[in-house]
Amino acid sequence: MLEYLQNEEIRLRTVYRCPNIMNDSENPQDPKDRANNPVNRSKNSDEHPKKDAFDLSSDKLPEKDSPPEGDSSLNRAIGSSRRRPVSYQRTQAHLPGEFQPGKDKQEAASEEFVPQKRSPLDDTPPPSLGSTPFTPPPALDERGMPLPRRMDEPPSPGRTSPSSIKRTRTTTVPVQPQSKLVMWWKTSGPGSLSRGQGWGCALRMLVIGLFIGIVMAIIGGSLAVYYYNRIASTLPEVQDLREQAAQFETTRILDREGNILYELVDPNEGKRTYVPLDEISPFLVAATIATEDANFYRHPGYDVMAIARSFYYNLISDQIVSGASTITQQLTKLLVLAPEEQVSRTYTRKLREAILAAEITRQYSKDEILELYLNEINFGNLAYGVEAASQTYFNTSAKYLTLGQASFLAGLPQLPAIYDIYTNREATLRRQESVLVLMYQTSLEQGCIHVSNNQQPICVGPGEATSAADEIKHYDFLAPTWEMHHPHWVYYITSILENTYDPQTIYRSGFTVYTTLDPELQDIAQSIVKEQVGFLEAKHVTNGALIALQPNTGEILAMVGSADFDNKDIQGEINMSVSPRQPGSSIKPLTYAAAFEKGWTPATLIWDVPSEFPPSGDPNDPRDPYEPVNYDERFHGPVTVRTALANSYNIPAVKTLDFVGIYDDPETEKEEGLIPFAQRLGISTLNRNDYGLALTLGGGDVTLLDLTGVYATFANGGRQVPPVAITRIEDYQGNLIYEYKQPAGEQVIRAEHAFLISSILSDTNARIPGFGTSPVINLPFKAAAKTGTTNDFRDNWTLGYTPDLAVGVWVGNADYTPMQDTTGLSGAAPIWAEVMQQGIQQLTGGNPTAFSRPAGIIERVICSVSGTEPSKYCPSQRSEYFAADQPPLPSDQDLWEEVVVDTWTNKLWTAECRDYHTEKLGIHVDDPWARIWLKDDKKGSEWAKSMGLTNKPYIIDETKLCSDSDSRPILEFGSPRKEDIVIVSPVDIFARVDATSGFKDARLEYG
Repeated sequence: MLEYLQNEEIRLRTVYRCPNIMNDSENPQDPKDRANNPVNRSKNSDEHPKKDAFDLSSDKLPEKDSPPEGDSSLNRAIGSSRRRPVSYQRTQAHLPGEFQPGKDKQEAASEEFVPQKRSPLDDTPPPSLGSTPFTPPPALDERGMPLPRRMDEPPSPGRTSPSSIKRTRTTTVPVQPQSKLVMWWKTSGPGSLSRGQGWGCALRMLVIGLFIGIVMAIIGGSLAVYYYNRIASTLPEVQDLREQAAQFETTRILDREGNILYELVDPNEGKRTYVPLDEISPFLVAATIATEDANFYRHPGYDVMAIARSFYYNLISDQIVSGASTITQQLTKLLVLAPEEQVSRTYTRKLREAILAAEITRQYSKDEILELYLNEINFGNLAYGVEAASQTYFNTSAKYLTLGQASFLAGLPQLPAIYDIYTNREATLRRQESVLVLMYQTSLEQGCIHVSNNQQPICVGPGEATSAADEIKHYDFLAPTWEMHHPHWVYYITSILENTYDPQTIYRSGFTVYTTLDPELQDIAQSIVKEQVGFLEAKHVTNGALIALQPNTGEILAMVGSADFDNKDIQGEINMSVSPRQPGSSIKPLTYAAAFEKGWTPATLIWDVPSEFPPSGDPNDPRDPYEPVNYDERFHGPVTVRTALANSYNIPAVKTLDFVGIYDDPETEKEEGLIPFAQRLGISTLNRNDYGLALTLGGGDVTLLDLTGVYATFANGGRQVPPVAITRIEDYQGNLIYEYKQPAGEQVIRAEHAFLISSILSDTNARIPGFGTSPVINLPFKAAAKTGTTNDFRDNWTLGYTPDLAVGVWVGNADYTPMQDTTGLSGAAPIWAEVMQQGIQQLTGGNPTAFSRPAGIIERVICSVSGTEPSKYCPSQRSEYFAADQPPLPSDQDLWEEVVVDTWTNKLWTAECRDYHTEKLGIHVDDPWARIWLKDDKKGSEWAKSMGLTNKPYIIDETKLCSDSDSRPILEFGSPRKEDIVIVSPVDIFARVDATSGFKDARLEYG
């Protein structure tokens, strides 16, 4: 939590010592109790504070308090802020006549000026340079400098007169001519005048300078007034904010057929109750000020320092990353600015907003502004204003909110759809903790938080903050009830709106939001997911999700976030379609598509044999090697890319990623690596820097929506049309606010490569070795499909498409508990197949569009084993698709080749070698692990024999050629000689046999 508070929520402020912070052990529940707390008393009190309070007169911080019971992480976060060393003390600066909140004028005036006792010597003016009251002024030289004064002394016998001393003559250096400015200074300037005349000249120059400054100030002020009036003349009126606050129009979310999915209730009809500031808990006022605008009571409607800080951060980041809106500016945006201007993020709009805020501050008191603001903002779950929020979340009035309840509510308005305790509990609780830390820091900086509706300031120390956090953490929130169709979709649409518009604009502007959801297909998908999850209950399957996209438009037709939104036991409120999970083998098509960009084809040969890899892909990785295995725990020898991808073999996929690379190489011009390739196709969650080769087997988290969008890009011929959910937004008067313009799409991968991926994933014959002849993914029409299963059966995936429809399915458990023997084929594929068939029937009448073959695709006959053009040794052939500029390898690069081999060295024979050679049928093997498999593994020997080779086939290595310098055997017969005729038996044979090192024995064979 500490890391979250520091990195995500809080820009830690400089901590100052403050004597008004409460003891950790104290936790009053009522503001009145604070008045009796000695720590909260005035600094001028004669009573001493408790020994653990901060002491302004001491350089030492208090001793560390014992951590209270509760959330120790929050206590540590606050404690670390408490104990931060400081280099100086800060007191609040006030303009003349301005008094601190909570002090009367007499008390403030008594502290305004304290006369200091002076010494009598302080009234004596210092003497002038070079003179005293008892001596005349010294003589001056030609430059106006005082000459040395000769002192009269009595005569002495030992003194020597100056005339008796002989001196050496020196050459006089001529005086250099001086500038006109120096000459003027001597003759006319103050330097040539007496002291009174010089100061008079300086005074005249000062008057002239002041005059020029006044003129410039008048000109600058006139220009400022001119531009202020010019902008102010275009601003709306702010005279009656209360009347504007009463205006409200309900926002409606519709499906693609115009049916209302969700309607935001008018806050005047039961979800908004206006209450005066006096009826609002001081804790909520303090929490709101600390969170939204710590200097609310000090600035004129806009915070100059916050604007400067925001401008600086935006300038250095070259984009708008920080805002500077005060509470008054937020109220301005809510009630005065038009909806189209509210969403603008220009500096002109911010300037107009600041001017309006200044006008509101001039016409309304701070209390009135705060009251309007707290009654207008949205707290989520249909609660507008503090009273409705108090009743919705805590079933109490805003007047009786505790510190814990107030800090919880104060954190909601920033992002009400995200900070929803019912659907995003952890993030909402972290937000409340952040508010408590902000209240604690503001207490340190300002000497507690002064609020106008309470006599005593609100002081939040570590003990109070921890207790408040524990109170909300253990509070049993009861979800409100309302009618909402397809809630996961509604929340998804709401989050999109909040990323585009101000939250208050969304809930108050009467928008009509037209979405892409197909209600019929959505109902079908929801029903099928729920039914299949129930069928798999015995295998510990509790949840599922689905996304259906139209590839050529990017429109999301269906989104199933869970099997049952209202089932808390399965965390059904979590939208699993946008929650990152490991995709298993369903990410493999991206790996092979990236390999196509680097020259591979569907016929490229990969050896599926036992292999080892450095886990990170870096040859220098010191860790133990990574040894992937296939799902069927078998090795399949040489396979082509088509066979490897269609059957989802793991070892070939890892070798493909090893070829492609994981990350981009900055030293190369072209983009390389699976990560940048996946990001180009729309994957947004692969952002770590420690991925390894297991990434291609599902070692990185992706969302179902992102991955389905990638498959839709394959279906659309490599042209990416990003997923879209909103097509049109109108205001309450029917004026167009937003309209989706369907883009032509970006060609993120070549159409030829997208076609090759679709061809492989829709090849029912190619997947027979791994899936059989009639798997569930074989539909009545041609469709591409890919399954995925993660380790321990935690995630099941199936994704597939036609040119008309792309569907992605996830099955698993939201809490990451494993399922039992459930795969992508048995868990997710039945849902995918049923939704695909009903969706195609609905969209096309049962006549799906066939995959279009690009002009750049050619078809060639290849050897089905090696993937090259067939040679005479190829045992079988088939046809294959290729990009025209990436044809198959020629037949002379086939796997088999008959070669001449030196019989002694077993190297390829050349003319330099002697006549010890023979012909052999060998094979080309570049993979070192395949060579080991062929020579040492029984399965490798069996495969070689089935291919017409010997049990231990000759592996052709064109880098090893025999030469005349190779060592040769020595064989010389002494008897019988070559010409001898042998007529007796037995025969004695004498011979000399020798060879290179390692020679053991020789055997003579005859017959």
